[in-house]
Amino acid sequence: MTPINRWVLLAHFGAPGDPQGIHYDLLLEDGRACRTWRLDRIPDIDGASLSIVPLAPHKLSWLEKREDVVSGGRGWVRRVYKGIFIGSLPIDDVQPIQVYLQSDRFEASLEINNQTCWFRPFSSTSCDQLNSP
Repeated sequence: MTPINRWVLLAHFGAPGDPQGIHYDLLLEDGRACRTWRLDRIPDIDGASLSIVPLAPHKLSWLEKREDVVSGGRGWVRRVYKGIFIGSLPIDDVQPIQVYLQSDRFEASLEINNQTCWFRPFSSTSCDQLNSP
């Protein structure tokens, strides 16, 4: 059976050393924590690839927050998207990731490979690939 987990995209404002004053944190539920990446902008579905920076795992509680202050004077966050994802995350953090994202606003296939990510339009072919061994 294909696992179903939660995901969220947070807008992060006022982080120290952030030249734009805003970036985005993508979190994917992974057991007792979230795998997390920093993005410079919100991905467009079927848009250009984005560079992402892996971050330390984040607490699961961030999956449910609408808005909150980040500890240590590191700014504050507001939720942009939230939903579930279908698919498995590889055990090794450097392996490519392909999961199906679902939110109340869109459905897309998320691909992460070599610190680059894409949001691709969802299709039945995407779902078949997620369910193949």
